[in-house]
Amino acid sequence: MMRAADEAAGAARQPAPDMEDLAAAIRALFKVEARSKAIVRLGGGLFDVVITSAGLEARSAAAVMDEIQGGCGPVIEDPKNERFYWLVPPGSSERWTPHDYAVCLGAPRRITLPSLNKRVPPGPYWFRPPASDRLVPVRPLRDTLARFRPMPTPHADLAARFGIAT
Repeated sequence: MMRAADEAAGAARQPAPDMEDLAAAIRALFKVEARSKAIVRLGGGLFDVVITSAGLEARSAAAVMDEIQGGCGPVIEDPKNERFYWLVPPGSSERWTPHDYAVCLGAPRRITLPSLNKRVPPGPYWFRPPASDRLVPVRPLRDTLARFRPMPTPHADLAARFGIAT
């Protein structure tokens, strides 16, 4: 559908400079909806990500977030790397203060989203699938993670793998 619209637009296909990121995000989200994984840029108008361990403590934190939100916002589990990726409001990484059990990342980093129908391993999958209007709220998530203390923490791993100071 997007390819047909692009081709029909011809020379007008060139996006305005401030709309290029939005166009890329929409294309990526169409891929996710079409049952394939997509790489999206964090931040902007979409979301940032909080990274934690994916153990029993993180699952308990998700259960508490279910109660707080009436169903937790979107969370991706990556069994291979034993990580949870909590999708939080955009701009959260700019206001994030150090946390003992979690790291928050935003632009210009990217994340690979599993297809919307991917609900079980192998590979990354939606531990809590996205709802149309819901992200995980940062303040209750921070408090809940401090309460449950998911280990091991992601700090050293992210620093070693990506050179990220946490």
